[in-house]
Amino acid sequence: MGRLFMFIYFLLAAGVVGIDQWTKYLTVTHIAEGESVSVIHKFFSLTYIKNTGAAWSILEGQMWFFYIVTAIAVLVVVYFLKKYLYDSKWLTIGLSFVLAGTLGNFIDRLRLGYVVDMFQTDFIRFPIFNVADTSLTIGVICILIYIILDEKKAKVGINE
Repeated sequence: MGRLFMFIYFLLAAGVVGIDQWTKYLTVTHIAEGESVSVIHKFFSLTYIKNTGAAWSILEGQMWFFYIVTAIAVLVVVYFLKKYLYDSKWLTIGLSFVLAGTLGNFIDRLRLGYVVDMFQTDFIRFPIFNVADTSLTIGVICILIYIILDEKKAKVGINE
């Protein structure tokens, strides 16, 4: 049963990576670099940029750093996914999304030397992002929910 669950979580991660790579392909083939296409006026646009850094373009151009950190992150996430496979769906789904986001951007860095970003919020100044970044965010939120619920459960157990 454990292998089936691992397969399902890896399949979830692979599906998100597929969507990430597909949206990046569509962006590169249909939008010129730096071009912005309004989707919802003054709310949301598609803007193709090449990001050689991390969030907010920090550590720009430090590819070897990203390669090392990503390799370590993937190993750690897979280890925790295997170790806590039966603990909580919040945790395991969160880890799957973190894995997908990590791999999605890693594929770009290896293949292109930069990450393709395209989603831009026009109503607030926020860095342009992609599906992999969204996946990482969803994963972290799921893990935080797991931590909050786990702490709540621990407190209830202590008070009984």
